[in-house]
Amino acid sequence: MSESHETTSTYGPLDFSRDSGVARETLRLLTIYVDLLRDWNERVNLVAPSTLPDVWRRHVWDSAQLIPMIPRETKTIVDIGSGAGFPGLVLAITLGGPTVHLIESTQKKCRFLEAVAAATGAPVKVHWARAEDIKGLRADVITARAVAPLDRLLGMAHPFFSPDTIGLFLKGRSLNDELTGATKSWRLDATPIPSRSDPSGAVLRVTGLTPWRKAPKPS
Repeated sequence: MSESHETTSTYGPLDFSRDSGVARETLRLLTIYVDLLRDWNERVNLVAPSTLPDVWRRHVWDSAQLIPMIPRETKTIVDIGSGAGFPGLVLAITLGGPTVHLIESTQKKCRFLEAVAAATGAPVKVHWARAEDIKGLRADVITARAVAPLDRLLGMAHPFFSPDTIGLFLKGRSLNDELTGATKSWRLDATPIPSRSDPSGAVLRVTGLTPWRKAPKPS
């Protein structure tokens, strides 16, 4: 990484390495990812430019904090609304084993995801589509970050759920209100876990997701 990037960052790759415990080779691949993000972001709106000086905390560490929450036996991860690849692409690079399906509806962002995958060898499949249009895919783990309010996000995620699926959704300070609203439409076991990257954020762990069934109208 260039000197100018290091001096403007409040949290850099060495800080990330200390907090995440990733291997040196993984850190090298993530650095390639970050460098590509900086380059592409000058032409494609991937992340807010104001967040780039703190990219290792705001985006990379925010994503990688999910690693300990993912079961070892996980084979398939679905990342909804992948955007610039957070958290799905970070998980693909750091975990190495599971196939991560990156679902993104903007073609230019999909091209970026494919470029990073080619440069890092990340085990991903990029889907240029809306989540609602993907059929027949089931996941062990579903992730999403800054995609939609929880009630709508659960609707997008539900087709990928099986009885043992875990949802890991990165949410902000409005989580409690969103959760209250979502429970009017969905039955779920939800556990908020304080974010390690943002004091105002949380990771919402969701299992047992099913819609509430409306009672039939009386005849």
